Amino acid sequence: MTTEHFDVLLVGGGLMGAAVASELRAADPGLRILIADGGPVIGSVPGQHLHDVAEPEVWERYNDRVASGVQGFYTGVEPTPAVGASVAAAEPGMYHLSSLGESADELPAASLAWNAGGMGVHWTAATPSPWGAEIPDFLDGAEWRSDLARAAELLRVNPLPFPPTAAGRAMADAVEAVFAGMDAPDRGIQPMPMAANPDATGVLRRTGPNVIFPPIADPARDPRCTLRTGMRVTRLLHADGRVHGARLEDVRSGAVRTVHATATVVCADTIRSPQLLFASGIRPPALGRYLNEHAFLTGRVLADPERLSFELASLPVQAEGETMLEHYWQPHSGARQPFQFQIGTQVRTAEDGTPLAYQVGLGVYIPTELRAENRLEFSEQEVDATGMPRITVRFSWNESDRARIEQGRKVQREVAEALGPFDPETESALLDPGCSLHFTGTMRMGTGEDGTSVCDTGCRVWGFENLFAAGNGVVPTALVCNSTLTGMTTAVRAARSVLNRLA
Repeated sequence: MTTEHFDVLLVGGGLMGAAVASELRAADPGLRILIADGGPVIGSVPGQHLHDVAEPEVWERYNDRVASGVQGFYTGVEPTPAVGASVAAAEPGMYHLSSLGESADELPAASLAWNAGGMGVHWTAATPSPWGAEIPDFLDGAEWRSDLARAAELLRVNPLPFPPTAAGRAMADAVEAVFAGMDAPDRGIQPMPMAANPDATGVLRRTGPNVIFPPIADPARDPRCTLRTGMRVTRLLHADGRVHGARLEDVRSGAVRTVHATATVVCADTIRSPQLLFASGIRPPALGRYLNEHAFLTGRVLADPERLSFELASLPVQAEGETMLEHYWQPHSGARQPFQFQIGTQVRTAEDGTPLAYQVGLGVYIPTELRAENRLEFSEQEVDATGMPRITVRFSWNESDRARIEQGRKVQREVAEALGPFDPETESALLDPGCSLHFTGTMRMGTGEDGTSVCDTGCRVWGFENLFAAGNGVVPTALVCNSTLTGMTTAVRAARSVLNRLA
């Protein structure tokens, strides 16, 4: 067993870990940073988004999976094969919780990334901004807006990745008419911002961890930062309110080493961050509780060119490697319009390239209530395939959630029928809980150590002076929008707190 010394240990090398590393390095070129990432690398470059990998077989496998346009279908509708007693020999990729040995019948579609870079190499890159009740009301407004802007910079958010077509503008006008009078100012249908930017050839490249922090891909760019892939952190070592190190285990060989760190940031994900704290004996009352995810209603409609007054024959088709021609969102406006529509368009073509149909995907994100009883339970005796405490997920929709889901069905049908013929029995489906993959709340921040939060507003874990958390699990509100941009604000806050602590 060896012991190494670092200024900062980052548990997790996904988007959040990359953002914390980037902020730390920009502030202090001399900091010694260790990024421990438990999964193996997919492809040849750590932290590379799979949309942009160089290996053809990896690229094809990814793009086959995203072709549906529904993120939850990326892992597959059927359960992924169980990895067995250990992930040591498991191929890197996405796995349902049940495949990793967790008890997840109440969140059956929930998945995790077992690979370096986490979900950061898989995500769809949609980055709509939170609004209204999605923004914690206990945070300073000016500071929040600054943090959100910095989060967007780190993710390289592009406000117009897919320029609208004539059909898209006509579709948007029809959708806007449905929501007339319900939208708050500037909350009507609009292009979906994405962490995707064109390269010199015009190909849209997604933001992965190695875009946010390039040394993840090329360690030579930062000799004072160390990336260890395939090295899972199994315990945080602590005493008297200080984490002084961590126990790392090589996933394949089982070799163990310890590291010392002056500050530690846990940014694994919404499921595994609280799991690590529990395994380490760090167990605030709210740990794993307040698990939240919006319900997800998928749907599609073939738009009627005559009704919307566009020429089908004149439509371009989606670019090579893209599953969408355009990407829009209809934001929520609070109680009077509580739903987010995520709208992706595709042109269906004949073999000779002749346009046959303009398909509009109508995904509806439906907010669910924050409840402490929706939670992760961790076993004291059993372990999962990663060797960590086995998780039992407790999750359900209450009566209010179900009423809102039924309301969402009605609104989806109204929107669809404004565009073309629509059969909700065959062209709409309520997906199983967990399918959105937008989990929040299990490490939530709060203003006081009152049992309802795990960390303070600076992302410092209660009871510890040098342990911090970042990621979607820290988000304390129920989100309607996609979670990544909001979660990224916690990485900005955690990095700031670490720098203050080290100073």
